[in-house]
Amino acid sequence: MNDGSDVVLGRLMALHPKVIDLVLDRVHHLLDALDHPERRIPPVIHIAGTNGKGSTQAMIRAGLDSGGETVHAYTSPHLARFHERIRVAGDLIAEDDLAKLLAECEALNGGAPITFFEITTCAAFLAFARAPADWTLLEVGLGGRLDATNVIDPVLTIITPVSMDHEAFLGNTLAAIAGEKAGIIKRGVPCIVGPQDEAALEVIEARAARLGAPLQVFGQHWHVTEEAGRLIFQDENGLMDLPLPRLIGAHQVQNAGMAIAALRALDRAAGAEAAMTGATWPARMQRLKSGPLVEAARSAELWLDGGHNPAAGIALAEALGRLPPRPLHLICGMLNTKDATGYMRPLADATQHLHAISIPDEVNTLSAAETCAAATRAGIAASEADSVATAITGITAQTPNARVLICGSLYLAGHILRENA
Repeated sequence: MNDGSDVVLGRLMALHPKVIDLVLDRVHHLLDALDHPERRIPPVIHIAGTNGKGSTQAMIRAGLDSGGETVHAYTSPHLARFHERIRVAGDLIAEDDLAKLLAECEALNGGAPITFFEITTCAAFLAFARAPADWTLLEVGLGGRLDATNVIDPVLTIITPVSMDHEAFLGNTLAAIAGEKAGIIKRGVPCIVGPQDEAALEVIEARAARLGAPLQVFGQHWHVTEEAGRLIFQDENGLMDLPLPRLIGAHQVQNAGMAIAALRALDRAAGAEAAMTGATWPARMQRLKSGPLVEAARSAELWLDGGHNPAAGIALAEALGRLPPRPLHLICGMLNTKDATGYMRPLADATQHLHAISIPDEVNTLSAAETCAAATRAGIAASEADSVATAITGITAQTPNARVLICGSLYLAGHILRENA
């Protein structure tokens, strides 16, 4: 990030004592001062859910791009650089442009309390309103009902699988969390629903019924499976036989199904194959190919994944099980807001050893000792390491052909990607 953006972003962090404060009043106030850019952006596809939002968005974007259409996209959190959150007509926003938009929002906000995510979301709306495009892909930051993005009138909504996460803000039952996610459903607007537990689906269906929102639900209105190395999607419009997604893991087949269902709903099914073959999404079972850590790993494989909740642990274990056998070592750092043991438990059978670290420069990191203790509770042999580099050196000295997975947090993933890609 350039110095101008860094300075503005630093000031914005101080505008509210809480990082997360789920109400919409502050956003509405600033958008009013900005003359409502959210009303002037291209047609919006709004995506909520616990897991798979980013991957699903990436596949939809690849599908729309393939037809020559331009797409604005908003996602969070970023990995290496803040401007990754905002794509304007397909391209990452220029850092100078971002700095100017943030300063404009800051000035019109007039020093009033507003969270960092709220003001940066308003800056994204301003960018999207000022540049022509055919579509806007908008990913919810947290929850849905009171998320800063939930101030738009979408043409399509998507709810990816809902699971337990962010309980302190969204509720401590699956039904409560699903209710927050379902808050993006709008009256009469079609909604694509990914695979859901029954408790979550009941809540989603009830809200959709109240609002007359047509649903396209996995397992009822559309189906997706992997068969003989191909992806098979079927709905009332027929069957599609496609390549498997470029993104790795059976959970990406489900994400692909949601993306294809969305493209069908938008009458853009011609982009389905490109959605499978053209999508990229960093830190989702990403093989690292260059950088100092790769050099240190030598003949070992080095992978990176940012998943951080129990459902992500299940998906990760399945994806790892599909790779050719190698001794698996995890280098894991997690936030203290996550269910670390629940995340690690699905990985226990496949993992030879977990090397616990603290996430560098992250105030809410679990200590290496705490992560180590969580691994022990999950049934994984674990030890503490001073850093990722130290862990890799130790692993490869003992097991030169290891598969090393750096995992547990998008914040850790971002730290890695700043120097290794």
